[in-house]
Amino acid sequence: MCEKWTVSQCLWAWFCVCWHVYGLLQRSDKKYDEAIKCYRNALKWDKDNLQILRDLSLLQIQMRDLEGYRETRYQLLQLRPAQRASWIGYAVAYHLLEDFEMAAKIVEEFRKTQQTSPDKVDYEYSELLLYQNQVLREAGLHKEALDHLNNYEKQICDKLAVEETRGELLLKLDRHEEASEVYRRLQERNPENWAYYQGLEKALKLDSVADHLKLYEEAWVKFPKGLVPRRLPLNFLSGEKFRECLDSYLRMNFSKGCPPVFTTLKSLYINKEKISIIEELVVGYETSLKSYDGKEEPPTTLLWVQYFLAQHFDHVGQQSLALEYINDAIDSTPTLIELFLIKAKIYKHAGNIKEAARWMDEAQALDTADRFINSKCAKYMLKAGLVKEAEEMCSKFTREGTSAVENLNEMQCMWFQTECALAYKAMNKFGEALKKCHEIERHFVEITDDQFDFHTYCMRKMTLRSYVDLLKLEDVLRQHPFYYKAARTAIQIYLALHDKPLADDSKESQADTENLTDKELKKLRNKQRRAQKKAQLEEEKKNAEKEKQLKNQKKKKEDDDEEIGGPKEELIPDKLAKVENPLEEAVKFLIPLKNLVRNKIETHLLAFEIYFRKGQKYLLMLQSVKRAVAIDPSDPWLHQCLVRFFKVRESVDLPEAVRTVLKQEISRLFGESNPQSYNKNYLSQHSNSIPHRLAGTSATNTQEEATCTHTLLHIGGWPIGWPFELLLHLYIVLEALRDGQLGEAQQKAAEAYRAACHKIYPYTLAFMPPGYQDNSTSISANGDLSAGEHDDMANDM
Repeated sequence: MCEKWTVSQCLWAWFCVCWHVYGLLQRSDKKYDEAIKCYRNALKWDKDNLQILRDLSLLQIQMRDLEGYRETRYQLLQLRPAQRASWIGYAVAYHLLEDFEMAAKIVEEFRKTQQTSPDKVDYEYSELLLYQNQVLREAGLHKEALDHLNNYEKQICDKLAVEETRGELLLKLDRHEEASEVYRRLQERNPENWAYYQGLEKALKLDSVADHLKLYEEAWVKFPKGLVPRRLPLNFLSGEKFRECLDSYLRMNFSKGCPPVFTTLKSLYINKEKISIIEELVVGYETSLKSYDGKEEPPTTLLWVQYFLAQHFDHVGQQSLALEYINDAIDSTPTLIELFLIKAKIYKHAGNIKEAARWMDEAQALDTADRFINSKCAKYMLKAGLVKEAEEMCSKFTREGTSAVENLNEMQCMWFQTECALAYKAMNKFGEALKKCHEIERHFVEITDDQFDFHTYCMRKMTLRSYVDLLKLEDVLRQHPFYYKAARTAIQIYLALHDKPLADDSKESQADTENLTDKELKKLRNKQRRAQKKAQLEEEKKNAEKEKQLKNQKKKKEDDDEEIGGPKEELIPDKLAKVENPLEEAVKFLIPLKNLVRNKIETHLLAFEIYFRKGQKYLLMLQSVKRAVAIDPSDPWLHQCLVRFFKVRESVDLPEAVRTVLKQEISRLFGESNPQSYNKNYLSQHSNSIPHRLAGTSATNTQEEATCTHTLLHIGGWPIGWPFELLLHLYIVLEALRDGQLGEAQQKAAEAYRAACHKIYPYTLAFMPPGYQDNSTSISANGDLSAGEHDDMANDM
């Protein structure tokens, strides 16, 4: 017989359902905080509702309300103690709260309920054991973790993880002899893994260079074809022994034809002695191979030697010599794609991105089916400001029936969007650049939202180690270089828009027509009508082509919008570039950087630039410069910010409490009574550094200090293997001279300075004579060189 409900019970159930449904609606709109409130209200009417508790727990872990998540999982465990997800969810809650011992106890209690045969392969049970071992290790219970590993080794499917974990635990427990046996077994399994050699070194407690070398000499005998045991000794050897080992390593690679050999040695280029030995050996190889007529070496050996030398001389800043070697290699083998890639890279490092893009296009033409070469070519084109050409290049690998840009956005191809943003920024198309930055921001929002599906999936499939790693990754997601570049670019654009807002086109055109005669006005109107008609015809043509694409995309877009919680606001470039409050928009991009990228000085200097323009934000400005000083007190950009902060503090009336704090902190930061003496001391301390002298000279912009610019071409003391740094700073100085930042009297010296720079960097477009065709092109068409846009250059060195 059905139970009869009273009116009161019906009302309670009704209120519970209403709040639950309202919470589901809020969750579909991504309003997770509001949805949590709705679920809590629903639980007031039915506190033991399993479905509401599950939904609440998902939102709590999504929003990282870990305390609330633990309480909710405890309720679910009490209501459903027989369900696996109840135990696992409760253990994960303690794990994320870093109560590792409690998490390990919960997992152990749950494990006891699992009845599995030792001989049966059960992947889910295996993952549970590995997760339990991870919790024990994070709790610092290394002995217990090792015992656990030994007891359940037969039931763990991932044997490699068992051995690697055992080696780490034995090292931490100072059981070095057993650890050495483990790492020797791992070496035999994979003799090309660097970590195994490093683990074996720790296990054997090697101190002297001779002992280290003996270890690797044994590996040479044991693994005669192994490259890693011959490469690692080069890190700690020096002198003749280094030469001997390097000679053996290079000969093996060149004879086999190993293209990435330079990449494997690039970390050695911080040592002058090792650079000279590398150069001497490889140049000697090239000389011998050219004059050698024997048959012991294959004909490709000379090719790979020249390939290496081209990269070597490019890395040390001798682009002319690098081009000679790569041209010789191309003459001998004009069908090898790698040669054209290196030639393009040499021109990029030399400051001629146009020529670099042309040679990368040559490389792409040799193999049009290679996606990597296609992407590399598109990237170079974007750096050269050839946006349309880059889009056409990418369209060869994008989905048919849709434009390349839309398809790349759907695929979250952020390297392309980042380069596009920088290219548009360099062309002063701020609206287009901001559109790309906001698209990247949306990608990161989507990635954060996508983790929602994994909260139940990972517990169901028992992939708990990966699940915890995913949660930790999502917490620091915006540390990723793609987001950092997009945020930095957006902030710089918003600062530029605040300093110089874009003019209203309609007002400008109205002002122009007011000064025209009736005849000139009529002529202008006719011309505008003809242009409008032509544009209309072209637009109709484009619309006809796009109509087909839109039909195909419409259904997909509707499905996507339904999945992600409704259609998103369209990003219109003109609207983005003419925002009412650029500084507030800049702050939105700044906040994640301040929280997650505190170790970069640029983060705090960008924050200072924003607060400096907002006005009355003196304590926030002070906070920014203090954090920057803690990272690098001698940074040139920081120096300029400090001087400006000093001046603005003196020029305004402040509350007494704020004035006292600023006076105390500024005296500690400056150590001087006025900005002029501070700047003078800064110049004397960094007299041999171009960026520091430029910062000091432009900080006050006085005629007396501007006369020192003749020393800014000093090139001594630059780090080995980083010649592009000098090129960047020379370019910045040239722009400062041309813009009059160093004083009007110094503008006349700009041409002489350009000529002197041209002698050092003959291939750089920015230093070409005035009559040169591409003279207006900067070193990197898509970068503000003073703000660290040369990160990709550094990676490609």
